[in-house]
Amino acid sequence: MIESQRHSYHLVDPSPWPISGSLGALATTVGGVMYMHPFQGGATLLSLGLIFILYTMFVWWRDVLRESTLEGHHTEVVQLRLRYGFILFIVSEVMFLFAFFWASSHSSLAPAVEIGGIWPPKGIWVLDPWEIPFLNTPILLSSGAAVTWAHHAILAGKEQQAVYAGSSIHWLSRNGILSSTLHYFG
Repeated sequence: MIESQRHSYHLVDPSPWPISGSLGALATTVGGVMYMHPFQGGATLLSLGLIFILYTMFVWWRDVLRESTLEGHHTEVVQLRLRYGFILFIVSEVMFLFAFFWASSHSSLAPAVEIGGIWPPKGIWVLDPWEIPFLNTPILLSSGAAVTWAHHAILAGKEQQAVYAGSSIHWLSRNGILSSTLHYFG
């Protein structure tokens, strides 16, 4: 840490990466629209925008890692605040999903007159919940159990169990999903 600094907070230097990422996002959006409506140069602008975003991500993360490791700016207080920021991000995502499902439940339980008073509205095709969604549920739960098994085996130093769990993850991802999908659509 810099010796002349009298506080434990990290004041970030001006950076070109936020505006760089914004320009890359703009190029990606405009290029995507141009590509979907066959304008000449849409695919090129879309590709350049994505490359620009990836470059910005790389150099921005490089700078953050340099600030934290080589320059020592990430003190205990800064690390705690970064954790708080990440937790607040997760909480905001949970609140967004809660609002989305609240609106969906409200619309299905009390459909508006504007959509004909029925749910789902006319012209909307709905998946049968006992087909693909029901098939995805056991695959998701069993793969989560296998990953947890492998994680605990690695932490306990049981290499053979980790190999078994890894092979079950491989089997689930390769054979389970592929054969179920082919069986359903075949």
